[in-house]
Amino acid sequence: MWIRFSLVFAAALLGWSLQPATLWANDRAKAEPAPASEAKTVIVPFELIGSRHMVVEVKLNGKGPYRLIFDTGAPTMLINPRIAKDAGVTDSEIKGLFGAGEKTIKTFELGELKIDDLSTTVMDHPTVKAISQAFPRIDGIVGLTFFARYKMTIDYQKREIAFVENGYVPVNTMANMMKLMTVKQGPAPIVAAAGQWGMQVDKSSDDTEDGVNVVNVLPGSAAAVAGLRQGDRLLTIDGRWTDSVADVYQAAGAVPAGREATLTILRAGERLELKVQPKLGF
Repeated sequence: MWIRFSLVFAAALLGWSLQPATLWANDRAKAEPAPASEAKTVIVPFELIGSRHMVVEVKLNGKGPYRLIFDTGAPTMLINPRIAKDAGVTDSEIKGLFGAGEKTIKTFELGELKIDDLSTTVMDHPTVKAISQAFPRIDGIVGLTFFARYKMTIDYQKREIAFVENGYVPVNTMANMMKLMTVKQGPAPIVAAAGQWGMQVDKSSDDTEDGVNVVNVLPGSAAAVAGLRQGDRLLTIDGRWTDSVADVYQAAGAVPAGREATLTILRAGERLELKVQPKLGF
């Protein structure tokens, strides 16, 4: 099966995007960074499954291991009702889409990292459930409320994540989101379309190499002006990995119209960089 997606689009905001290699922006509480002398690097292995998501093994309240997607685009932790009951996070396995809502994990362990009283959402998220049916079992998501406490370096070749404590204790994201839903809002903000690139990419389901294939470049588009060609292998957009079509969508949508971004490509075995300035319409 081939996946194809046209990048002549306007980006949309996605909740629970489950997109690999994305970043979540959040209002941060003030916190003093940990002294450099106390900083310790902890290495945690991960598995890169066929959907291009990173999967790590964790323990909850001493039980497990459980397999969770490490999603840098998720605003909070999420576990399914089955492991919530198994680990004692809930008294019983709650049925239904919305599960048991927000609960607390007394001890959360990822490798040598250990967090006490970690807030989590308990529910059968439909996307997690679908991924779990297509690939080896997935039990939930590791999100911002955990990883915001660390500076992270992800090594895709070694399949490792390096964590260093940064001294920051994240706010309860889901509680804040629920609070915002109950507060009367002012006029809706004006939403502007994202930049248009004028390229099409695809990647076959059995393609495990870095990057995606450029299958079409629209004449006169921003991509064409920059020198992108059909047959190029797109590796990064503006410093973000593009190992899947979803990655390309996420990275391209983050670049506003008129701002220059760098594309890293492979062409005939040679690594090149192109400067692209997405347009606001043709």
